[in-house]
Amino acid sequence: MSEAGTPPVRLWGGRFEAGPAEALARLSVSVQFDWRLARYDLLASQAHTRVLHRAGLLDDAEAERMLTALAELSRDCQTGDFRPTAMDEDVHTALERGLLERVGSLGGKLRAGRSRNDQIATDLRLYLRDQARTVIARIVELQTALMDQAARHLAEQTPAPGLTHTQHAQPVLLAHQLLAHVQAFARDVARLRDWDKRAAISPLGAGALAGSSLRLDPEAVAAELGFDAPAGNSMDAVADRDFAAEFCFAAALTGVHLSRLGEEVVLWTSREFGWAEIDDAYATGSSIMPQKKNADVAELARGKSGRLIGDLTGLLTMLKGLPLTYNRDLQEDKEPVFDAVDTLLLVLPAMSGLVASMRFRAERLAAEAGAGHALATDLAELLVRRGIAFREAHEAVGHLVVWCEVNDCELGDVSDEDLAKISEHFTPDVRSVLSVPGAIAARDTFGGTAPNRVADQLAALRETVAGDASWAAGSGG
Repeated sequence: MSEAGTPPVRLWGGRFEAGPAEALARLSVSVQFDWRLARYDLLASQAHTRVLHRAGLLDDAEAERMLTALAELSRDCQTGDFRPTAMDEDVHTALERGLLERVGSLGGKLRAGRSRNDQIATDLRLYLRDQARTVIARIVELQTALMDQAARHLAEQTPAPGLTHTQHAQPVLLAHQLLAHVQAFARDVARLRDWDKRAAISPLGAGALAGSSLRLDPEAVAAELGFDAPAGNSMDAVADRDFAAEFCFAAALTGVHLSRLGEEVVLWTSREFGWAEIDDAYATGSSIMPQKKNADVAELARGKSGRLIGDLTGLLTMLKGLPLTYNRDLQEDKEPVFDAVDTLLLVLPAMSGLVASMRFRAERLAAEAGAGHALATDLAELLVRRGIAFREAHEAVGHLVVWCEVNDCELGDVSDEDLAKISEHFTPDVRSVLSVPGAIAARDTFGGTAPNRVADQLAALRETVAGDASWAAGSGG
């Protein structure tokens, strides 16, 4: 229904004798990226129409005609029958043009009592609250893929080398390491759910900055749009972008967690580690080297984290020097959050598929789990349980490690005779802790890697993730 020849709609032209310079018009235009807010702008317009009607500023016939036109315009936006043109400055002017095309001068009444300042703040909150649930649903899919892998390897009690400083440290269950990533993503979801509580404040009714002298009803608008309450201060309502910055922070930290998982996948699937293999559907090859199988999904997840951090940094830098209330700088609030949403919704499904289809080499992991003298701590703790000070135990085991390095063997390979020579504390029964299954089973404190503790952790995470999935689907408060 929109045509290139339709005269442009301007929301501010009455005070000016001439139109804007072409350079200003090009700089000001934002419809190319803020058009994705059209659905939310129309929802707010419908709520505002009802408020104007209750205030006596629209009669029954006018309100019905306006709501009918807004519903028609909403359908046309969804089908693509109505689209913005190059002459539209932003989503608000495009939609006002569409409304005027349908109801003529009556459409101008909708502008009473509101400003683009409170409109855009409302639209962006509505959009992000919607998208947060979608992002959480995709995080849940990745968590589920990780938990399913963990469950399979918990049943087999697959051990793995636990690393610090990328060096062998202590053996753990592979399931325990996989669930560590689930825990991080659970915090990301919790942050977004907590963010939603603070984002559930409606700016609509604040007008340009001072509220309105018209008998409007911000509480009713807030309730209709799914907000918990209207903003308590009209100046803060139009100036606040904390919700956008906080969303970008949550997105950036999710990106960091995706990057850490991606880095581990890159290591695990390298020839040097050889712990896992990526399914062909989630790997790429080389244009010159026929043998290559590259972990591109994991590498891109790692790379995209920089983009998400950049979105947050750019937004905060833009906000830091703005006086109250609205400033045009705030036009720059949308692209960072749009990019953060788009990036997460691009990376998360790819990582879910990668994790779900990855095959771990259990035999290789088991062979490596105790390597690098990884059972040294268990031996030291055995001596502590016998009453020896940890400092002394640590030093004795350190001497044993040096002996093994010199003789190119592991702790369990040392004969009883040589153990006794290294330290009087190393009696033959210390061998009871020099096994990977024994070391893992011994770590039975809450949050530890013992099989029963990992099973408890998995059950708790299943329950948490199910609750988050329910919330994301809209059935949770």
